[in-house]
Amino acid sequence: MSKLGSYDAVVVGAGPNGLAAAVVLARAGRSVLVVEARDRIGGGSRTADLTLPGYHHDVCSAIHPMAAASPLFTTLPLSDFGLVWVDPPAPLAHPLDDGTAVLLESSLDATAEGLGLDGDAYRKLLASFVRDQARLLPALLGPLRWPAHPFLMARFGLRALRSASGLADAIFKTTRGRALFAGCAAHSFLPFDRLTSAAIGLVLHLVAHVRNWPFPRGGSQAIVGALAAYFERLGGEIETGRPVRSMSDLPAARAVLFDLTPRQVLTILGNRLPTRYRRRLESYRYGPAVFKLDWALDGPIPWKAARCASAGTVHLGGTLEEIAAAEAAIWRGVHPERPFVLVAQQSLFDGSRAPTGKHTGYAYCHVPHASTLDMTAAIESQMERFAPGFRDRILARHHFSSRDLESYNDNYVGGDITGGVTDLGQLFSRPVARFVPYSTPAKGIYFCSSSTPPGAGVHGMCGYFAAKAALRAEFGQKVPELGAGAPPRLA
Repeated sequence: MSKLGSYDAVVVGAGPNGLAAAVVLARAGRSVLVVEARDRIGGGSRTADLTLPGYHHDVCSAIHPMAAASPLFTTLPLSDFGLVWVDPPAPLAHPLDDGTAVLLESSLDATAEGLGLDGDAYRKLLASFVRDQARLLPALLGPLRWPAHPFLMARFGLRALRSASGLADAIFKTTRGRALFAGCAAHSFLPFDRLTSAAIGLVLHLVAHVRNWPFPRGGSQAIVGALAAYFERLGGEIETGRPVRSMSDLPAARAVLFDLTPRQVLTILGNRLPTRYRRRLESYRYGPAVFKLDWALDGPIPWKAARCASAGTVHLGGTLEEIAAAEAAIWRGVHPERPFVLVAQQSLFDGSRAPTGKHTGYAYCHVPHASTLDMTAAIESQMERFAPGFRDRILARHHFSSRDLESYNDNYVGGDITGGVTDLGQLFSRPVARFVPYSTPAKGIYFCSSSTPPGAGVHGMCGYFAAKAALRAEFGQKVPELGAGAPPRLA
């Protein structure tokens, strides 16, 4: 890396948030360098042939409801750079032991009809939020601030800042309704009796009715590929294979933005940070981990409930009570015998993922932080429970333990793919409670990773708000509010 030149800004880490920050800075006319330690950009959005040649697996993130609905990404001309969204017929299926499945469909009314006695309550829970989504989603995907629509946010907050079990008990009376919500709430990685554990479940239901749960044609790499190509068209530079161990590894810049978690930033900055702030970063909490499997399959997953074949995502875990028990166990350091399993079946709707007539399978379960246990048997047992004969279709498998994931991506500390616990104590005050959480007390140093609000998910909003903060503080520039104007198009 040349030390002779200088840049207005340097971004460390070429994941979705780092690239999003770089794009925002470059669009503001700033000279920007992105530095990536690995040989490929992507962070949690990479695609690779993990099992057999011709089977293209998403290494980490797979389904992207928040990316397609991102207030930032929808203003960028990413389709001009090859990003094509694939919309499955249904966002989500949740099979039950009686051989049926409850579906989360794009249509609010269709979902309500499938919930039977819970249909009216479900419609009442979400209808007004779906109707007001254009005002609500931008407010949800950002830091804690005075909302533009305070009464709308207050109504949502009364529902979201509750425990998942408490909300389910208040709204749903049937096994089907409770199970569907439980699977979405489990994305919080929190015990169901914790406040805020309902929030991510509500947001995922909302986004399903607003934008489906799509994924990129060809794999998650397409998202970062499009971001990088657009960034370079704007004049930005990317260097891969360049690990950063200290600030001396970087060229001069007025602003440095880290798409890293507190642990890595502490290592790089050392004593550049004030003692009090450094100690607060040292106390930042990381959460449970995942164990992930990818399969090359000889055919589609043989679901007992045929309607599962219409969904891009399938949640395995049975009833709310069973899922709640599994999620509580991992916080006690216990590996559940029947874990909650998230399954993605992209090749059903994207023929580029596998050879003709063959398929890919993707699944992970939640495990305790820094787990070393192989959960292959437990995951495949859950698959057999709801798709008898599944093991007979496996041609090859690849697994990532929590330790493997951390080795693959330093941001996955102990296998935590969310960038840190998202409970009430860290939901908005991540990594440290500050008026501008992206800034640090050190001049020109910013966080832009999922360890800042609004947290995990491929949506680029952490990068957007970090770049916005840096432009204002370092360059005196104001970034236009998102949604002001149509996405720019390139010839």
